Amino acid sequence: MPKAKVAITLDEKTLKEIDRLVARHAFPSRSRIIEEALREKLARLERGRLARECAKLDPEAEKSLAEEGVAEDLGQWPEY
Repeated sequence: MPKAKVAITLDEKTLKEIDRLVARHAFPSRSRIIEEALREKLARLERGRLARECAKLDPEAEKSLAEEGVAEDLGQWPEY
């Protein structure tokens, strides 16, 4: 995937922590740790959005949809 350069400003404490992790070889570079942190944050935000959307669903309506036709299908299932 093509990459673009972006300039950011960080507080000294955060930058020192990033440099400490790079020095310990936890990450190969400052860019990589920042990229991974942003990717994780974006994924977390997306999961939160999904949870908010799911909270809008009506549990009874969802249960009804999930169970629709199950009673009729029971006779067609093989015995175990």
